[in-house]
Amino acid sequence: MNIALWIVAGLLAVVYVGSGGLKVLASKQWIAGTGPAAGWTEDFGPAAIKVIGVLEVLGGLGLALPAVVGIAPDLVPVAALGLVMIMVGAVVTRISRREYKLMLLDMVYVVLLAFVAWGRFGPEAFVG
Repeated sequence: MNIALWIVAGLLAVVYVGSGGLKVLASKQWIAGTGPAAGWTEDFGPAAIKVIGVLEVLGGLGLALPAVVGIAPDLVPVAALGLVMIMVGAVVTRISRREYKLMLLDMVYVVLLAFVAWGRFGPEAFVG
């Protein structure tokens, strides 16, 4: 299970650092123009989108970096829980916009993040 947790956390880290970095670096208009999945940007101002991006980058880094460098690896499940909260907000936004198919993808992220949090808090916790 340790290997599965590393794989899931690593893939999620790449996704969140990438997507969060895009939110930090790109304009709201550019993000909104990337397709129907970015319709949520209509509900948020540019500053809020940047904050979400920064939180995603920090959470993504927190999913892997502490364990890789061996400094405060207990932060991995905390980062996962923080990203769960962000994704619950995404699910609520999707529901309010009646974007149910996109909400299902957000729920997949919630489940994967919850798996990492559960695994690293419980059976495969980093013990030093």
